[in-house]
Amino acid sequence: MEWLSFMLLESSGPVMEQMSEFHDHAMMILFLIVSFLTIVFWVTLTNKGLNLNILTSEVLEMFWSSLPVFILLILAIPSIQVLFMMEEVISPLMTIKIMGNQWFWTYEYSDLTNVKFDSVISKTNIFRLLDVNKALILPITTHVRLLLSSNDVIHSWTLPSYGLKIDANPGRLNMGSLYSYRSGYFYGQCSEICGVDHSFMPIKVGFTSLDWFKNFMK
Repeated sequence: MEWLSFMLLESSGPVMEQMSEFHDHAMMILFLIVSFLTIVFWVTLTNKGLNLNILTSEVLEMFWSSLPVFILLILAIPSIQVLFMMEEVISPLMTIKIMGNQWFWTYEYSDLTNVKFDSVISKTNIFRLLDVNKALILPITTHVRLLLSSNDVIHSWTLPSYGLKIDANPGRLNMGSLYSYRSGYFYGQCSEICGVDHSFMPIKVGFTSLDWFKNFMK
C-alpha cells in the first residue's frame, strides 16, 4: 500500500489475485475497443468520400450488433468465476466470529478455544488510523471461515489486500472465507458509515506460520 496509488493493492490471497487478473483482462478489452473506435472516428471525419453501400449494408449491421454480445461473453465468463470464488468456503479449518460495535471490532476464536477480545484503535502508532491494540492473528495457507454480525448498526469488515468486504448487519449472520499465502500484517477499515467515529475502527490481521499460531493460542 502506497500513498496516492491509483492501482489495485498487491494480492495476498487467491480471490484478490483473480480479481486483479479480471481487472487487467477487462481493461485490455476496453483499451482495444476505445482504440478501434478512435481509428474509425478519425477515418470517418477525415475521409471526404461517402460510401453508401456501408450505410445500407445488412452484413455490416449484423456484425456490429453481434460483436458486443461476444465481448460481453468474454467478460462474463471470468467474472462468474471470480464471483463463485468469493462466495465459496472450502472445508474451513477454523471459524472466526466477528462482531461490529460502535466503534470497534470483537473477535472470537470459537472453534479452538474461548478466546475473545476487542480490537480498538491504537492512538500511539506510526500508521495513522490503522493500528489497533490487539490484532486478529491467523495461520497462513489455511482456509478460515468468517461469521459476521453487529451489535448495533451496520458495519462492513473490509480487507483490501484479500478482496474481502463483508457487511456486518444487526440480527443477521453473514459468512465469508479468508485464505492467505503470505505472512505479515494487513490493514483495513470499516467501509460502511456507522456513526461519528466511523473512521476510527480499523482492522488489523496478522498472518503467521501454523506452528507460531499454535504457540500464540496457548
